[in-house]
Amino acid sequence: MKITKPNIVFILADDMGYGDFGALNGGLSRTRALDQLMAEGVCFSQQYTASPVCNPSRACLMTGRYPHRTGSIDTLEWRGLERLALRETTLADVLKSAGYATGLVGKWHLGAFDMRYHPSNRGFDETVCFRGGMHDYYRWRLEFGDTVVRADGRYLTDVWTQEAVKFIKRHQAEPFFLHVTYNAPHTPLQAPDDEIRPFLETGKFNKAVSTLYGMLGRMDSGVAQILETLQACGLETNTIVMFTSDNGPQFGGEGEDCLDRFNCQLHGAKGSVYEGGIRVPMILRWPGGLEGGYEVDDMVHFSDWFPTILSMADVQIPPDLKIDGVNVLPLIRGEKGRVCTKRFWQWNRYTPLVTCNAAVRDGDWKLVRPAIGEAMAAPCCNPWLKISMYEPERLINGGLLQDPEPPRSVPDPPRPELYNIADDPLEKVNLADTHPDITHRLLGELEAWFEEVEQERATIDDKW
Repeated sequence: MKITKPNIVFILADDMGYGDFGALNGGLSRTRALDQLMAEGVCFSQQYTASPVCNPSRACLMTGRYPHRTGSIDTLEWRGLERLALRETTLADVLKSAGYATGLVGKWHLGAFDMRYHPSNRGFDETVCFRGGMHDYYRWRLEFGDTVVRADGRYLTDVWTQEAVKFIKRHQAEPFFLHVTYNAPHTPLQAPDDEIRPFLETGKFNKAVSTLYGMLGRMDSGVAQILETLQACGLETNTIVMFTSDNGPQFGGEGEDCLDRFNCQLHGAKGSVYEGGIRVPMILRWPGGLEGGYEVDDMVHFSDWFPTILSMADVQIPPDLKIDGVNVLPLIRGEKGRVCTKRFWQWNRYTPLVTCNAAVRDGDWKLVRPAIGEAMAAPCCNPWLKISMYEPERLINGGLLQDPEPPRSVPDPPRPELYNIADDPLEKVNLADTHPDITHRLLGELEAWFEEVEQERATIDDKW
C-alpha cells in the first residue's frame, strides 16, 4: 500500500498571547474552534518564538535559523530591515522540491517592496498576501500572485479564510503545504460590529479589548471553516494542522484604547524578551500520526519546526543547510531524542545591541538583559506605516529609505537579571545576586552567541 505524504496546514496568528485563548482565560474570549483543536491535539506549554516581534520570528520559522543570521532583524520594512536574505532556503523551498504544492495566504513581512523577496520567489507556488507588517481590514490592497486586487467590501480575515479553503479544495488530490498567516489580532483594531458588541455589552472590557476579542472570534470562525473543509474533503486524518502566534500580545494605550488584558500573569508582552513576549502556545493535530490529547512541557523553539515538519513529511533537510533547530518529533512521541536546552533572543530597533532586550535560557535558568528605552524607539515611524499600508507603490517604485538611521544616545545598560523559570515562571524573583556564577556564565554565552550571529548577518550581500 502506498503511503501518502501528509498535508501540512500551518496557521499563524499575529500578536496573540496565551491569555487570548478561551480555554486558558476562563471564557473571557470566544475561541471555540481553537479550544477544540487544543483538546484534540498536542499542546506545547513551553514553546518560544524566535523574537518578541513578528518578522524576525517568521524568518526563523521559514528557515530554522536564528533571525539575526537571516538579516530579518526589525519590523521597519521601509528600511528593508525585515527582509529575509536571498541566500536563505525556506521551508516552502524544501517542501516544493519534495513534490508539495505550496501556498501562502495572509501576511508575509519578509520583504515588502522588491519582487525578489516576494513569497512567490521564496518557494510558494500560490500566494495571496500583503507584504508589509500591518494592514487595514477593510481598505485592503492584496497581491494575488503578481496581480493587485483592491478591497471589495469583505473583511480581511474572511478573505484569508476563503482563499485558504479554495487552496485546499484545489489541491486535495496531492500533498500540499498551506501557510495561513492571519494578521488578526494585530492593529489596526477593526472588526464587524456584531463581533464586538457581545464583549462590550458585558461591561467587562473597554472598546479596544472588545474589538480585539471580536477579531479573535472572527479568526476562530475561519479556523473552524478550514478544519471543516479538511474533513469534508476526507483529508483530516492525514493533515498536520499547526496553530501558533508569532509573538506575545500587544499591550499599552490609555483609556478605551488600552490593550492590556489577561495573559496568564506572564511578565512582559510583545516587544519584550520576558516570557510574555516570547512564550506562546502551539497546538499540533495530526490524527494519522499522533494520538493527541496531551501536553508537551519541554522547551521548544520556533527554529525546531523546520526540521520537525520535514521529519513528519519524511523529507530530508538539504545537507548544506546550517540550521539552529532540532527535530522534536521523537520528543512529541515520547521517545528518546535530541532536545536543545539552550536558546537565545535579542531585539531592538535598527542596529542590534546585545546589551538591550536580550535573553538566554539554559535549562531552567534564564538570563535577561532588560530593554533600554533609547534603543527601542523608532522615531518618525507613523507616516511610513501608513504609506506601507495604503500607498506601497511609493516604496515599490521609489525604493527604500536611504537616509541613515536616526541618531541616538544609548545609556549604560541596566544590570542583567536571572530567573529560574521552573520555580518562577512569572519572573518575579531576580536571582542575579544570589547566583553570580550562573549570571556570569550565561552573560558570556549570550555575548558569544550574539557575536556569532551578527558576524553571519554582516556577510549578507543582497544588493538593494
